[in-house]
Amino acid sequence: MSIIRLKHTETGFNWIDVSNPTSAELQELSAEFGLNQYTLADCLEPDHLPKAEDLGAVKFLITRKILDEVLGNKLHTVQQLSTKVAIFFNEDFIITVHRLPQAFIEELQASFEQKLVYKNPAQLAAKILLQVLNSYNKPALQLAAELDKYETAVFLRRTQANILSELYYLKRKINIIIKLLILTEDITHALNAYKAHNLALQDAKDLHTKLLTLFNQLHDDVGNLQQIYLSISAQKTNEVMKVLTTFSVFFLPLTFIVGVYGMNFKFMPELESAWGYPIVWASMIAITGIIYWWFKRKKWF
Repeated sequence: MSIIRLKHTETGFNWIDVSNPTSAELQELSAEFGLNQYTLADCLEPDHLPKAEDLGAVKFLITRKILDEVLGNKLHTVQQLSTKVAIFFNEDFIITVHRLPQAFIEELQASFEQKLVYKNPAQLAAKILLQVLNSYNKPALQLAAELDKYETAVFLRRTQANILSELYYLKRKINIIIKLLILTEDITHALNAYKAHNLALQDAKDLHTKLLTLFNQLHDDVGNLQQIYLSISAQKTNEVMKVLTTFSVFFLPLTFIVGVYGMNFKFMPELESAWGYPIVWASMIAITGIIYWWFKRKKWF
């Protein structure tokens, strides 16, 4: 575990950043700052969803930052797509807990003591939330580009055999991100109630609305593309069946005639006729011509 302790020079509140703590180390923080035991247990759950809790003296938030690369085909769980950042704060301190190193937290720490925009820990929590939401921008562009690639493949008939499974994983990722964004909305409301009013919180609200709209649109686009792909596949199947049906219509009466005269019964009068063979051929050609004329008249090909 690494712990970084900072003190704001203007307002005097403390920032304690904890990276990759153990259960015992979190217990020490609990004893020092009076943190709730149940919320500490939430900090250790790697796949805990975003939430906001008012514990009286201390406020508790869980946010999830999206990882930089989300295009791996088999990535389809909350833990695979995102990492958790937990926040405890009151008027005197703010504690951030995370498992992985976070570049945006290091950037905030570098300028924390000189920044006058953080009048209280709640406003710093709003800034952290804004940075977390910024991590959703790159995946949105990646997923949109991936969807465009599949859309081009489908409409230009360059489809692969496993495109449906790839679209499933794409839709699964988008569903998870939408779920995270919906739950993150509670955090924006909570920070608003905790007097975290500043530009960062307003930007976070606007960005949240934009991202939720964007990912909902991506979700709809993936669903529509799946339906289009299935429709195109059904159309291709229908075209194949049409060709096979056309051949069967031509050959069915011919097969019937050949079958009748292939029985070789002794008393079949046509077998004795000198014109029997050419008549059968003429009949088959005439039937084929009639069928072709009928199809052209109905504009079936």
